Amino acid sequence: MRIRIVDAFTDQPFSGNPAGVLLLGSFPEDAWLQKVAAEVNLSETAFAHPLPAGGEADWALRWFTPTTEVDMCGHATLATAHVLHTTGKASGTVRFATRSGVLGATAAADGTITMDFPTSPLVPLPVPDGLEKALGAEVVAVHDTAAHIGDLVVELRDEATVRSLTPDFAALKALSSRGVIATAAAEDPDRGYDFVSRGFFPAVGIDEDPVTGSAHTALAPYWSARFGRDELTGFQGGARTGLVRTRLRGERTLLTGHAVTVIEGDLHA
Repeated sequence: MRIRIVDAFTDQPFSGNPAGVLLLGSFPEDAWLQKVAAEVNLSETAFAHPLPAGGEADWALRWFTPTTEVDMCGHATLATAHVLHTTGKASGTVRFATRSGVLGATAAADGTITMDFPTSPLVPLPVPDGLEKALGAEVVAVHDTAAHIGDLVVELRDEATVRSLTPDFAALKALSSRGVIATAAAEDPDRGYDFVSRGFFPAVGIDEDPVTGSAHTALAPYWSARFGRDELTGFQGGARTGLVRTRLRGERTLLTGHAVTVIEGDLHA
């Protein structure tokens, strides 16, 4: 069977967030899916299979980190939609049945794909004990996110602080059910983005995720409320980086980005 590595939220190979994508006839047992994800050893590997015509979704989709299955993943959804469109298996809008409901992904003529995800509610929290020490930075504000995401959105003083973080991952692991998203307003919006972020997910086996689409379902309402605009662009990453265009539509958030297939081969298992 064919397996692909796709760089998501970028139009250049070797940047953005890489995801494994495997198209199947049906889902085998979970243990096999987890073993493949561990072998691929990227932040997420996506597994998808077609569904019967006439239903509410076209493909079933699941995402696995090297250690566990997750409820929502933006960059691996973008990567899967990219594979379906570039191989001729889909056109227009693809609807995915997932653990987070039906998620749509629509390809545009310019090569971008826009995903329709649920907007994450944000609940303000006091700064958890140990968070500032674990991040190595002073915290401005903390918000919790929805159950399917399970991240803490942590605003820091400025872009330079976010970019220079060297967290204590063992300490961060105990502070949220999935991860910690450090964010700040862009230092210079003329550079093409409105806010920056970095995502740390040691609780699910990923110290840092380069460009986390699902986190932007919380970052979009957070920064849209601050800037008074529904359409923004986020820049995420440390060593690898990428851009996520966000459009807030009430209970739904649209996430737009490019993707590039960098490796394609046969899985012998």
